[in-house]
Amino acid sequence: MSTKFKVLLIGCGNMAGGYDLRQPEEALPLGHAKAFHQHGSFELNSCIDPNTAQRQAFQSRWHVPHGYASWQDIPQVIGAFAVISICSPSSVHAQDIQAALALKPRLIFCEKPVTLHVAQTQQAVSDCAAQQVLLAVNHSRRWSPEVLQLKQQLAQGQWGAVRSVSAVYNKGLLNNGSHMMDLLLNLFGPLQITHVGQAVVDHFEADPSVDACLQTADGVPIQLNVAHAEDYALFEMQIVTEKGVISMEDGGARWRFRTAAPSNQLPGYNFLNHGEWITPQGSPALCNAVANLHDALTQGAALACTGIHALQAHSLCEQIQQQAVAKWPQPQDKREAV
Repeated sequence: MSTKFKVLLIGCGNMAGGYDLRQPEEALPLGHAKAFHQHGSFELNSCIDPNTAQRQAFQSRWHVPHGYASWQDIPQVIGAFAVISICSPSSVHAQDIQAALALKPRLIFCEKPVTLHVAQTQQAVSDCAAQQVLLAVNHSRRWSPEVLQLKQQLAQGQWGAVRSVSAVYNKGLLNNGSHMMDLLLNLFGPLQITHVGQAVVDHFEADPSVDACLQTADGVPIQLNVAHAEDYALFEMQIVTEKGVISMEDGGARWRFRTAAPSNQLPGYNFLNHGEWITPQGSPALCNAVANLHDALTQGAALACTGIHALQAHSLCEQIQQQAVAKWPQPQDKREAV
């Protein structure tokens, strides 16, 4: 039997395994711990979290033998872990990546965003490359079968020309908007910002949601709209093409494909049919991500989402943020003239 890859997991919250506590045992994994366990070729050996109760509960649930409060507590054994999985708060990702590199793993699997600032993300990408450490980033739809199939169909021209794209998100441009930006980049290639609208603080004070207009290299217009996170979660997209309309709802939990056909009532007109709804039974994205990590480690397979991919999405998000900030009304000086 081959030796399992040892995993150190940073942060013991929802993305590490907390979301899976609310799911049936047979459900597909929503967090890293369950995905590594289900694959079978990884060993969750250690974890780090400053919250003692949360860390111990995580260790008990996921059978992690070693737990530590901080990086300073963990034995500094070079190469002890093949994979270091980062699920800590985004604000400490930059420090966590540097601490992880000091242990010289073969691969770092990081939640998005990689860091809070493009310069820090660029540094993380450069440092990982310099030290020959693979960097995978969990923009999860890179591993979605529905997205992979759609990307292939669009590339092969099965839907004809793309006319326009409308997308909507909330809960922060960097937090959730970066997922949408990465999805758009994955499906349509390089994007250019043509207009930036209003910033709305709907969850994170330092990460407002911002609407923007972009376009592809071929000039296809993309409208990035915002909703308010206090109302409900929303992450959806509609692609208008020559041959029909493709809709993604509920973050990718439902897809609708509508095609055009000649009207029976109005000669000379084409209308869209009611289409076909596809509702996958759970998302295998994280299972596929961990399988991809394994293939990268054992076969040299390309990672579906790398630090470079994440950097491209982050760069666009930061440009939009900066332009939005420049438009914010400046506080007026209320002092009376002397």
